[in-house]
Amino acid sequence: MSTTLTPAYRRVMAFAAPIVKTWGRLETTGLELLDGPDPVLAIGNHDSYWDPVIFGVAGREHRQIRALAKDSLWKNKLVAKVVTGMAQIPVKRGAGDAEALAVAIRELADGSCIGIFPEGTISRGAYLRPRSGAGRLAEAVPECRVVLGAITGSVDIVRFPKRPKIRIDFFEPEGGQKRPDETPAEFATRVTEEIRRRAPYVVPGRKKTAKKYRERIAAGLPPKAGKGE
Repeated sequence: MSTTLTPAYRRVMAFAAPIVKTWGRLETTGLELLDGPDPVLAIGNHDSYWDPVIFGVAGREHRQIRALAKDSLWKNKLVAKVVTGMAQIPVKRGAGDAEALAVAIRELADGSCIGIFPEGTISRGAYLRPRSGAGRLAEAVPECRVVLGAITGSVDIVRFPKRPKIRIDFFEPEGGQKRPDETPAEFATRVTEEIRRRAPYVVPGRKKTAKKYRERIAAGLPPKAGKGE
């Protein structure tokens, strides 16, 4: 089990802590669920690019959370060095990355705390179909403890001078751990719905960006324009 933070992880979280904990007035509940020798699968909602950092800052005195992160972060040599040092796991978004999943399964089975956001990318205020990766991890490592993290207030970090009030509640699934009769997709959908009852969808960005997202949602369009649009 990895309860000792890597040097890079420790430095990044120490840098981010004043922003998240002091300026962001971070409140947490349920952190004790990250403790112990068992492997933990931490599943959260994703409304802001700050969410993985909030996960890490909140849990840093309990566990190092190894998140599945988009592989584009590794394109920049400096960023790649940092995220590699933080023991994050690169994943190709939208490609059903079997290699990344295999790494995550191996590390989870070895006792790590793996963090995953089933929605795949930030929601931008609209429903995103949960991906099955979280369910596949829970199925492959049935001895892991699934812990859900509902994050609120993260979108306000960029809305200076408005001061954010960030909160993350860690809790075990109300419907229980993954059941043998659930498919990975069904499990991912169930736990995401539980998280979203505590952390409803919210539009990110400063005034102009948020307005653009709201207008697209009102028009029945995806919040972010796709290729060719």
